[in-house]
Amino acid sequence: MAKKAINPTKSLKIPKIIIISAKICAFISTKLVTKFAAKIFTTPIKHKVPKRELEMDAKSIQELIFVPSIDKSIVTYSYGQSQRKVLLVHGWSGRGTQLFKIADELLAQGYSTVSFDAPAHGKSKGTTTIMSEFIASILEIEKQFGPFEIAIGHSLGGMSVLNAIKDGFKIEKAVVIGSGDIIQDILDEFTSKLGLQKEISNHLKDAFESKYQVIMDDFSAYRAAQKINIPVLVIHDNDDPEVSVKAGKHIYENLKNGSLFLTDGLGHRKILGNQNVIRKILEFIKIN
Repeated sequence: MAKKAINPTKSLKIPKIIIISAKICAFISTKLVTKFAAKIFTTPIKHKVPKRELEMDAKSIQELIFVPSIDKSIVTYSYGQSQRKVLLVHGWSGRGTQLFKIADELLAQGYSTVSFDAPAHGKSKGTTTIMSEFIASILEIEKQFGPFEIAIGHSLGGMSVLNAIKDGFKIEKAVVIGSGDIIQDILDEFTSKLGLQKEISNHLKDAFESKYQVIMDDFSAYRAAQKINIPVLVIHDNDDPEVSVKAGKHIYENLKNGSLFLTDGLGHRKILGNQNVIRKILEFIKIN
């Protein structure tokens, strides 16, 4: 019997036990639920590498590199031999091989790719991380493996690519797929999925700003977009259940040299393997 297809436009649900635990914490105290929510927010799920990614996993040269600015090590994947390099950045709970279909097409076009398992993801050690560590990893990879011509980021990886460019990452073009945008919107959506009141998202923002000594909105993708001059292709699905298409549109509106490509019915992850999407990426890369 054929397996039932997974609906790409259906949002991944938070397990009921976590939602129940969040509500119990909220009943006890605001401080406790904020601490609990912060832990869940910064803890990615490590998924087993699916069979479709095993070829890239096997053929890549994998190295463990140290990122001094965050005092953590990450696993990198060098795929192909060309000096024309493309950096691939996965999203939350993703892996360095997740963009394998894009990587394979890039290799066929004469590029090589470098990707990585962000802290607490894939084969990299740790249990918690945050976007600033994705950005730090990108900047360190540029030092050790660059220069890169192109960077392609999915979801949180897209936000990280835009922020890394703002922070000095030098590339010729960038592609962001299903990227999140406004940090407060992300926190609001997260706390809503936990069944918590909106005020908890504000406490969560304050807690992160206190712990990491940052202003959270500084990491919003649209703010980074405003400071970017290179060509950026924004790809987003109209039916993305994880990150609303309004995020992609808003990023595009704030770019000086942006292009927008919207799809239908591909959701948040299936979009990475769609041939029309990959064709659009290759066309964008080849434009002088």
